[in-house]
Amino acid sequence: MPRDADHDLAALAPRGSRVPAFDCQSCGACCSYSAEWPRFSTEDDAQLDRIPEKYIAADLSGMRCDGVRCSALSGEVGKATACGIYDVRPDVCRACMPGDAECLMARREHGLPIF
Repeated sequence: MPRDADHDLAALAPRGSRVPAFDCQSCGACCSYSAEWPRFSTEDDAQLDRIPEKYIAADLSGMRCDGVRCSALSGEVGKATACGIYDVRPDVCRACMPGDAECLMARREHGLPIF
């Protein structure tokens, strides 16, 4: 079932405040939060075969990271970013929605505004 991206954020917003619309291409925090986060779990073999090998971790468990940053992320977090494999990104990346709990957690870690 699709998640309502504004649901989590709306619950956290101060009463009467406007809930912001986050632009992933000016953020990238979720893609540079944890080397343990971009793990493969629900992808089938056909999905995984479409991800270029240079972006896959040596143990094949998820995306390769440089520190905590996904190797497929380009640009500067909080300024301008892009995913180098956006069309074939793993399910965990597709599940993270702008303004959801995971998004806000990553934004906080990078000192980016959540409201």
